[in-house]
Amino acid sequence: MINDARQVSAVAGKVLNEVERAVVGKRPVLEMVLAAALAGGHVLFEDFPGLGKTLIARSFATVLGLDFKRIQFTPDLLPGDITGGYIFNRTENRFELRRGPVFSNLILADEINRASPKTQSALLEAMQEAHVTLEGETLPLPDPFLVMATQNPIEYEGTFPLPEAQLDRFIVKLTVGYPSLEEEREILNRRHQRRNDEVILQPMTNADELFQMRSVMEAVHVDADLEGYIAALVHATRKDRRVAVGSSPRGSLAFLKMAKANAALHGRDFILPDDIKRYAIPVLSHRLILQPEYWMAQRVTDDIIADVLTKVPVPVVKGV
Repeated sequence: MINDARQVSAVAGKVLNEVERAVVGKRPVLEMVLAAALAGGHVLFEDFPGLGKTLIARSFATVLGLDFKRIQFTPDLLPGDITGGYIFNRTENRFELRRGPVFSNLILADEINRASPKTQSALLEAMQEAHVTLEGETLPLPDPFLVMATQNPIEYEGTFPLPEAQLDRFIVKLTVGYPSLEEEREILNRRHQRRNDEVILQPMTNADELFQMRSVMEAVHVDADLEGYIAALVHATRKDRRVAVGSSPRGSLAFLKMAKANAALHGRDFILPDDIKRYAIPVLSHRLILQPEYWMAQRVTDDIIADVLTKVPVPVVKGV
């Protein structure tokens, strides 16, 4: 039974250590993915091909003890290919439900921007509502239900970029980044030693324990001044001259949940300003719509968030 933050931290350490057997040198990213799972949010990976986005999703599904399905998004993918539908059974002379891959605990939506907006919406609706409606019947999705989606930032031909309102459904947007020289050598060495592409991972927890960890996370204390700090950061994004539309209140809620999850993962039952600042870019970067003159500029969004962090005073929390 997991009933305090120290136990959450202990289980999280085992999970991360096991995932790191497959994913080399990406501990900060892995911690953010686990924090998002603890917060009950969905993750969007935007990075170049071959950096381990799919491997991270599959590894977490195994180590967390969750059902896993991978959906390869293509231009001809239909909503029914995700949700499933009713099929006529000629033997029994009746319609029967064939559940689609969305009925799993953890979904990998690979290259989500390659599918049509109609198909994207089918998954994004499921993400928001946690159920699917087929032929007038509402079917609940498994609990927990987590989506990890990937998209390639350098390929635009034949893609359908996610609208900002749909990007808002993801609690964080993450990049994996290239490994260092030493990390890449370690990747090669591990592959040579095991003589197989596949890394066999073991479950370190299960869905029931994940729910217990979430209960502990929800009980993490948040000082009123830190709630005000989150609100001030989000509000400041709406005032920057380079921003056409700032973060929505959903961004504030994402900030709160990710900060509480980060505190629990580090064995604390209270949050610190650093828990908030750590997630500023992952939480806000996909929630800002820039003025047209900045659309083609590189890293403007990150600069805006950095400026906001600099300008908004950090509260001093007494008793911490």
